Amino acid sequence: MIDENLSRNSIKNLAEDDRPREKMMKRGESALTNAELLAILIGSGTPKQNAVQLMQEIMEHCGGQLSRLSKLSIKELTKFNGIGLAKAITIKAAAEIGRRRAMEKAEDIKQIHNSSDIYEIMLPVLRDVGHEEFWVLMLNNNSRLLKKIRMSSGGLTQTSVDLRMVLKEAILAEATCLVVCHNHPSGTLRPSKDDIQLTERLKQASQTMNIRLIDHVIVTDGNYYSFADNGKI
Repeated sequence: MIDENLSRNSIKNLAEDDRPREKMMKRGESALTNAELLAILIGSGTPKQNAVQLMQEIMEHCGGQLSRLSKLSIKELTKFNGIGLAKAITIKAAAEIGRRRAMEKAEDIKQIHNSSDIYEIMLPVLRDVGHEEFWVLMLNNNSRLLKKIRMSSGGLTQTSVDLRMVLKEAILAEATCLVVCHNHPSGTLRPSKDDIQLTERLKQASQTMNIRLIDHVIVTDGNYYSFADNGKI
C-alpha cells in the first residue's frame, strides 16, 4: 500500500510547470532555482517533503549559497532527513564538477596582469578548503604563469612556510617573479601580523636571489586582499 503522505508530497503532484524536469525542458536550465536543480539530482524526498522542498531546506541551512553547500561533508549531508549516502555522494560529485569547471576557466589565464587575475586563478583552488594553505605562483619576466605549487597546509588560522623551499622552487622553475597566496577560512580579509612579517621576509629573501615578489594575495570565498594594491609591497 502506498503511503498517503509520500504520495501527497511527490513531485508528480506539483503543477507540471513547477516540476523541475518539465520546467527545464520548457524553459531551460537557467529558469530553475538551485533547489530545483539539486532536486533533479537527488530524485526523491521524504514522506513529508518532496525533493524540491528537501533541497530548499538544505539550501536555507547553507544561507542560500552553493559555496557553503559544497563545503558540507558527506557525513554532514546525511544528517538531513531524506539524504542517504547515495544522495550525499551525488551532491558532492556535482559540487566537484562545478569546482573543476571553475579550475578550467582559471587555467585559461596564462598571463597575470593584476590582483584580480591572481584571485581568479586561486579561488577555485582555495574556496572550499577548511584550513589555511600557502601557494606560490612562479612567473617569468612577462608575468606569464610558469607553475603554481602548494608550499604548505596548516590549521584553521595559520600555516608555516619555509622560505628556503619557496626560493628553491622558484629557481628550479627559472622564475624571475613570484606571487604568494593563502586563504583565510574564517572569511576575514585583514592580514595578520604574521602575514605581514612573512611578506616582508619573503620580499627581502627574494631580492637576494634577484627574484621580485609581485604580490601576496589573501583569498576568501567571495573577496580578496592584495598587499600590492594596498601599498604593502
